[in-house]
Amino acid sequence: MDTLDMSVDVAIIGGVGFSALSEECKKIVNTPYGAVRVYFSDVDGRTVAMIPRHYWTDEHTPPHLINYRANIWAARDIGASRIISTNSVGSMKGHSIGSFFLPDDFIDFTRNRVSTFFDNNTVHVDMTEPYCSQIRGCLASTLRKKGVEYSEGVYACTEGPRFETRAEIAMMSMFSDVVGMTGVPEVILAREMELCYASICTVTNHACGMGDEKLTTDELVKELAVKQDALLEILSETIRYLPSERDCDCSSATSGARL
Repeated sequence: MDTLDMSVDVAIIGGVGFSALSEECKKIVNTPYGAVRVYFSDVDGRTVAMIPRHYWTDEHTPPHLINYRANIWAARDIGASRIISTNSVGSMKGHSIGSFFLPDDFIDFTRNRVSTFFDNNTVHVDMTEPYCSQIRGCLASTLRKKGVEYSEGVYACTEGPRFETRAEIAMMSMFSDVVGMTGVPEVILAREMELCYASICTVTNHACGMGDEKLTTDELVKELAVKQDALLEILSETIRYLPSERDCDCSSATSGARL
């Protein structure tokens, strides 16, 4: 890739309904896994890179076909050591629609996605704490300071693109709080690259069987649009007050992992 005339502090990987913080500066980043479109913006003197998860062209890429490896590689290549991901989720534990959710663990129900960079090496990366404690702490602090409703817990990721069945939700709700389609393998790949990674999810709907109505994408997109401004404020304030130095174990995630 070309050398950037800036130092990137944080990358944001945005999901459905999330617009770039700025479209004034756009760059195509070439990776071994494909090209990635990246936008750059400034938040109080900190350079933020925005990677639209679903959009390389103007067509929407479904969750199971997203080039997760290219996105994470691009974030690392532009110099970002921290990634904040935005995701939409369905609630399985009564979380309020429109509230925010910070995953502290995940369960992987995907089937056909490439979930590692180590195709030719045996690397058992530690996933005891998959989400960066420092970023999660800053996100939680910002949410509390603003008096915004949020919760924490386990994120279940399914393959998609279909919604889950009632039986699947009944099973997953025994050990997970929310369900989504885009959080994995993103979190795993970031861990393999020893990047700090955390997610802030918008609860857009009740999971299948948890409400009385048929699930549609209309309600999901509508709720995301309502929460977009609040989400941008939370992200901006979190980035503004993130310590300059990383104080977590993310940078040594693969230490002792190689056979």
